Amino acid sequence: MTLEILTPDKKVFEGEVTAVTVPGTMGSFQILRDHAPIISTLEDGPVIIKNKTDEQTFNIKGGVVEVLKNKIVVLAEGVAL
Repeated sequence: MTLEILTPDKKVFEGEVTAVTVPGTMGSFQILRDHAPIISTLEDGPVIIKNKTDEQTFNIKGGVVEVLKNKIVVLAEGVAL
């Protein structure tokens, strides 16, 4: 799967991932390969990115996520690095 995390002023992350956990408005949820298409609002909180070798976390300040055909796009209002 591919993931992009974008803010209004920059691209924060782009790359291949095996799993992504996002802070949904109704609670955190994980996105794995072949996830059903979805668009969801996001709260402030951690986006946890896993690939075959390691794990990264970005703390976002709200936004939306779109998942379609193994491509995940997180549009965040901001990111605390």
